[in-house]
Amino acid sequence: MDQSKTPYFQSLLDYVDAGVIPFHTPGHKQGIGMDLAFREFVGDNLCAIDLTPMPGIDDLLQPTESLLEAQQLAAEAYGADRSYFLINGSTSGNQCMMMAAVNPGDKLAVPRNSHKSMLGGLVMSGAEPVYMQPVVDESLHMDHCVTPETVEQTLREHPDVKCVYLVTPTYYGVAADLKAIVKIARAAGKLVLVDEAWGPHFHFHPDLPLSATAAKADLVVNSTHKMLSAFSQCAMLHQIGPRVRVDRLEGVLRMFLSTSPNLPMIASLDVARKQMAVDGLELLSRTIELAQETRKKLNAIDGVYCFGEEMKGRPGVFDLDPTKVTITVKDLGYTGYEASAILRRRYNVQVELADLFNVVALFTIGTSQEAADRLVQGVAEMAREDRPVDIFSPSGILERRLKTGSYKLPKIPPMRMLPREAFLAETEAVRFKQSKGRICAETISPYPPGIPVISPGEEVTDEIIEYLSLEIKAGVRMQGPYDRELKRIRVVKE
Repeated sequence: MDQSKTPYFQSLLDYVDAGVIPFHTPGHKQGIGMDLAFREFVGDNLCAIDLTPMPGIDDLLQPTESLLEAQQLAAEAYGADRSYFLINGSTSGNQCMMMAAVNPGDKLAVPRNSHKSMLGGLVMSGAEPVYMQPVVDESLHMDHCVTPETVEQTLREHPDVKCVYLVTPTYYGVAADLKAIVKIARAAGKLVLVDEAWGPHFHFHPDLPLSATAAKADLVVNSTHKMLSAFSQCAMLHQIGPRVRVDRLEGVLRMFLSTSPNLPMIASLDVARKQMAVDGLELLSRTIELAQETRKKLNAIDGVYCFGEEMKGRPGVFDLDPTKVTITVKDLGYTGYEASAILRRRYNVQVELADLFNVVALFTIGTSQEAADRLVQGVAEMAREDRPVDIFSPSGILERRLKTGSYKLPKIPPMRMLPREAFLAETEAVRFKQSKGRICAETISPYPPGIPVISPGEEVTDEIIEYLSLEIKAGVRMQGPYDRELKRIRVVKE
């Protein structure tokens, strides 16, 4: 196929050029009825293509024309049999994968460090999770990937598992040994679903980890907006091979997707695919080079560490995405949360992620040399021994946690009910610090990265209470609980 084409984007341009008089949604009528201040900011052209599916403009739920061609182009570019455009992020992709692959009561092997959208898929599908422990890196305070050995052991201990669900790469850019894991799953007759939200660029450069589509996973979700140039919320779901029922998959997609999608978002997926297929090698080469140069400069700063190639081959670290630069600041005496605040408020630099020990900076095809230099300058200033004493000085939280060992990621708590059962059960709110032994009815995830510490159906333990209480004190934002300050927690009513 001609990868330089953008058939869906062109169909929107053709409609605008035809000068059609709109008596259809949306109500702003191509910007005419829009608030002037907003319209002047976003521009007339964007308003003009904010349309609705109609003759000449294909339907996201059942494409037959330009959108079908755009998705076929994406499938060819990614090495998939079929690709589907999503406008509710990889969240909807993860949920669609599970709804298409498993039935209520089916077992699904999942890494514990899966994104919270995986739990939404479990609640909707009624599947039973069999958790796999990823490799924990205590020195960096992060989870890496599950290993082939862990997958093999899980399938040996739970032969009735129907699917293996993987997260690779992690938020920090660590990639699993996909080829080995897919081989193990195939030998056992299991489906492989991959949350590759952070790896939409992998397929387009040889210096990046193997893509999940190249590894021949059955279903793969990519967040095209995260590392490529599509609008926020834009993602793709790829299907490979004969093992997933396509009729069921497309039925699930029609159930999840909006009947009134944002068409500029869909067009941005079409254009982002074209950009990678035509110019991806050149654009990503420049991005990788800039990220590696910046990593070297950051590593030259006393007290700062940015892991790189030396990590490859360690447990849970089969490969690395060099475009994700993890800056470990614990030796400066700051938490990652404090470092993130310093970089933003003093130097106007905003990182993607902060955790207890680290901040993560994403390098994409939109990152400039000037931006990279500003990041290095901010970190270097933060690391100065004679930095001024002010509200950003080390709070002592990190020092206390290092001494007590309470920074360690808690163990997987006992699962006493299926996620769906607990989520739908009658609940009550109790004081969080007095909830030991109760069955949690909500998801609690420090955000970012959005990895649940406790999920519906799991028992609240002392370790969970201590860990989450200290995360709150350190300034982390909790996503999922009804009480965002976590003074109370929803539990299954006894």
